[in-house]
Amino acid sequence: MTPDMVSELLRQLMKEALILAAPLLVATIVLSFVLSLFQTLTSLQEQSLTSVPRLGAIAMILLVGMPWFLGRLAAYTRLLLVDFHRYLG
Repeated sequence: MTPDMVSELLRQLMKEALILAAPLLVATIVLSFVLSLFQTLTSLQEQSLTSVPRLGAIAMILLVGMPWFLGRLAAYTRLLLVDFHRYLG
């Protein structure tokens, strides 16, 4: 396996990881901003006020998006296994 093949595999892996993590990260960032704004405006400094909604939002996104997440992972795995002979030599 040449260094170019390794770098291409790593590039594909990082691309898939970013695509799969993006919905969770974006939702968490937006929710954190809204909750921070709410805490600032109301002067409430309770830690559970921020962590519980974030955990709930992440759980809901994972439940709703699980078919899409698993479909992307399965497609990527199939792609790797179909081209496996190319990486062996």
